[in-house]
Amino acid sequence: MKILVCGAGGFIGTHLVSKLKQQGHYVIGADLKYPEYSASDADEFHIIDLRDQLKVSQILTPDIDYVYQLAADMGGAGFIFTGDNDADIMHNSATINLNILDAMQKNGIKNVLYTSSACIYPERNQIDPDNPNCEESSAYPADPDSEYGWEKLFSERLYLSYSRNYGINVRIARLHNVFGPLGSWNNGREKAPAALCRKVLESSGVVEVWGPGIQTRSFMYIDECIEGILRLANSAITTPLNIGSARMITINDLTQLIATIANKNIEILNIEGPRGVMGRRSENTLIRQLLDWEPEDNLEYGIEKTCSWIKAQLP
Repeated sequence: MKILVCGAGGFIGTHLVSKLKQQGHYVIGADLKYPEYSASDADEFHIIDLRDQLKVSQILTPDIDYVYQLAADMGGAGFIFTGDNDADIMHNSATINLNILDAMQKNGIKNVLYTSSACIYPERNQIDPDNPNCEESSAYPADPDSEYGWEKLFSERLYLSYSRNYGINVRIARLHNVFGPLGSWNNGREKAPAALCRKVLESSGVVEVWGPGIQTRSFMYIDECIEGILRLANSAITTPLNIGSARMITINDLTQLIATIANKNIEILNIEGPRGVMGRRSENTLIRQLLDWEPEDNLEYGIEKTCSWIKAQLP
């Protein structure tokens, strides 16, 4: 197939392009930037601003068989939850999705997978760190805890509207905390696993952790994420679907796990900082039913790979 990956310069996009090439597809990458930490395996890579409607209409040509839409203005807690980037997050990501769907409809492109986020789930269901509810059907009544989550939820509805009105085959993946090599680790957009790996590796004893440390998350290694995306893309599932690990761990325990893997003795100092909801993990009942599959628990393996990669980036 001829496949367009929007957001091909990002962390997940870089890995997805490589996997699609391994499967023998002709892959076109589009992004504001090339991958930061490796070359792209794409057959073509176009540096374009997907907020530009004309440029998007020119790259989404009628001969494209499938679009993977990963492009978004995003980052970890230090980027999403401060409030300083809310307008850009809402405007940039919504504009990208509006442009892509408009161009798909006008050029007769019928297949797209959109990467949404676990951040769409209501804050009220994620107060108890031991018992969060992120079942797909719990998304409404809507009350995400960030503008990033609100934009993702709006865009889910946007894609589903184009599916109903224009016959576009839409697949929606609600991704849960993806991590691994080649992701942001020191630029203010890094997520918890990469940030904590960096902090532990650079530590001489004390590691600062934002929030009380008892907040919980589930973390999915990049290989499992790519497998889930491709399985969903090739399925007949038309409703949004969680793709994430069901294993939950506190942020303090994750920090200690990283220290053990890195062979470092540390003391955790919990400080005030952006932390998001108190509890979140992927509810995988539906993905098991519909795909007869769920992401494996690869946390220790993934942390070892991620720490080794970040260690190699350090001066």
